[in-house]
Amino acid sequence: MAVTVETLDKLERKMTLTLPVNAIQSEVDSRLKKLARTVKMDGFRPGKVPLSVVAQRYGYSVHYEVMNDKVGEAFAAAANEAQLKVAGQPKITEKEGAPEGELAFDAVFEVYPEVKIGELSEVEVEKVSSDVTDAAIDRTLDILRKQRRSFAQRALDAAVEAGDRVTVDFEGKIDGEPFEGGKAEDFQFLVGEGQMLKEFDESVRGMKSGESKTFQLGFPEDYHGKDVAGKTADFMVTVKKIESSNLPEVNDAFAKSLGIEEGGVEALRGDIRKNLEREVKFRLLARNKQAAMDALVSRAELDLPKSIIQNEIDRLIEAQRAELKQRGLKDVEKLPIPEDIVRPQAERRVRLGLVVAELVRANSLDAKPEQIKQHIEELAASYERPADVVRWYYSDNRRMAEVEAIVIENNVTDFVFSKAKTADKNVGFDELMGQQAQA
Repeated sequence: MAVTVETLDKLERKMTLTLPVNAIQSEVDSRLKKLARTVKMDGFRPGKVPLSVVAQRYGYSVHYEVMNDKVGEAFAAAANEAQLKVAGQPKITEKEGAPEGELAFDAVFEVYPEVKIGELSEVEVEKVSSDVTDAAIDRTLDILRKQRRSFAQRALDAAVEAGDRVTVDFEGKIDGEPFEGGKAEDFQFLVGEGQMLKEFDESVRGMKSGESKTFQLGFPEDYHGKDVAGKTADFMVTVKKIESSNLPEVNDAFAKSLGIEEGGVEALRGDIRKNLEREVKFRLLARNKQAAMDALVSRAELDLPKSIIQNEIDRLIEAQRAELKQRGLKDVEKLPIPEDIVRPQAERRVRLGLVVAELVRANSLDAKPEQIKQHIEELAASYERPADVVRWYYSDNRRMAEVEAIVIENNVTDFVFSKAKTADKNVGFDELMGQQAQA
């Protein structure tokens, strides 16, 4: 087998392969003979089908399989001999004009790029920290109380107030026409808790049971319902029932209802603090990891393999289709999803993956068994039976691979922060958790 390699572009290469015809035919004959011993055909006993009949029926498909196998083997061997790191699958086509007794093929493919990572000490990375305050614990307790509140019907002459649960009928129209989702009967919501748009919520306040009113409501431009976003609707609402909410007191009985058998409220607050600190740790890690990865990519120089980007684009589009299907959409396979929508994300993922792989290789940042074990134990700590969760992770290679990837990313993050200029910043608990304090 003779091999030549030609550079077509930065990462694109062309390799010419030649294979002796007799080697192909010899393998085809061997496979046909093996097939003849087991194939079943009408009019012949098993194992007694003439080779000529088997060749007539299966010769083309066997020849095709052999050609694929032999060319694939030849390409892999040649790439290995030339020490080429092939990215993606090669495009192989038969070449005309081969010498007698030989077959020639052109294989066009890409190689992985050389990744150059600049001096990390020259880049500044923001590293955030946060504390779990007593106020954060208090707000968590308020959320737990609201989840366990009870309701009692108010007097018929009572007016709707913030905190009440109301049952209403409503109908909305835009330019005199009903719209999808604009009508409901016996609809319940909590007043003043952001479950409805502000104009709807405020219009119901002060109404009494049995009372009706009309009002205008302007849908925001970014409203999730695209058909009504940015439009103004006329609504009619009728209040059918008003219920006051009663929050349980924070006492030992409340703590017991949440599974705290001993220690009462103090133990409950301690348990909440521990859970919040665990969540804060993971949130900080995610945010700092993002900053470290951004810094790493900013210091890297490399060309991106088109084939790997295309694979990632295909994967992202399939993931979007799967999500749409899960939401109940039909015929999502026929739904056109333009590649340009996901291309920037695909390019970033491929770039980051190549840069991280190079940093890990060059600095021995692979996940150590003890690191994997520690990470799994931290994940399992929030469950009622941690030992079962640990066994669940270790029983599945795919789950273990996911944990290993996370640990490697953590190692890369630590490495970047150890080399870069670090700007420390303390952020509030609410900012970190992505929510504002509840009034």
